[in-house]
Amino acid sequence: MTRRSGPRTARSGRREIGVGRYARLDRDRARRVGVPEVILGEGKDAGHLLGILRELHARGLGAIVSRPSEEQRGALGRSDLPLRPLAAGRLYRLAGPLGVRYRPGRVAVLAAGTSDVPLAEETVAVLREFGLQVVTAYDVGVAGLHRLLRAIRALERRRPQAYIVFAGREGALPTVVAGLVHAPVVGVPTAVGYGRGGRGEAALTAMLQSCAPLAVVNIDAAVPAALFVAQHFAAPLRSRRRPRPQVRARRRGRPVLPRTGPAKPK
Repeated sequence: MTRRSGPRTARSGRREIGVGRYARLDRDRARRVGVPEVILGEGKDAGHLLGILRELHARGLGAIVSRPSEEQRGALGRSDLPLRPLAAGRLYRLAGPLGVRYRPGRVAVLAAGTSDVPLAEETVAVLREFGLQVVTAYDVGVAGLHRLLRAIRALERRRPQAYIVFAGREGALPTVVAGLVHAPVVGVPTAVGYGRGGRGEAALTAMLQSCAPLAVVNIDAAVPAALFVAQHFAAPLRSRRRPRPQVRARRRGRPVLPRTGPAKPK
């Protein structure tokens, strides 16, 4: 009787990577759900973040870091790891495989105002790291519908399979887009606005009440929106079902006996 092996990873056969006593990395996530684990920098000690990345690099694995603090960006910039900033330093990419393949696809990313563009660029960077094509239209909010309609006509000619739409203030743009295009739309409320509800709460509430078909993520959730859409393009897993007895017998070179069962009535 043999014991079942523990969690496996890409190189050693373990699915989890323990880093000190402070991190357990889920390296099976890409295979299991179609998107890799993204390392959230926010709230982590800079030393812990570097320790995680060093362990991944030592195993020949890549990673994406989101929301690094100013202290973390300084530590990453001084390290000898193969890192490069994305989206003006709002993300970092550790060189190496992310553990998932994607079918060819195209995603449209829209931003209502220029203030929403930094978040939109996070989504764009993640999707492009996955090998997906991205087309963009920025500063096309509902305050100037003529701009939006012109942008929609241009985007629809590119036939995107999904739209990700960023908006703060009243958060109306995703609903308008969802009523005009023939593809799923994901709304991302942003913390842009004045006074009451101006930190994204009004935009989030408006999107949740959309009368057009619309999926909504949390406030400023640019990376989760990218991961949600990327799952649609993830290459399917191979079936893990065991082969039928006849197939196993053929592979072993044994004769295949005919199936027996109750005699058919004559």
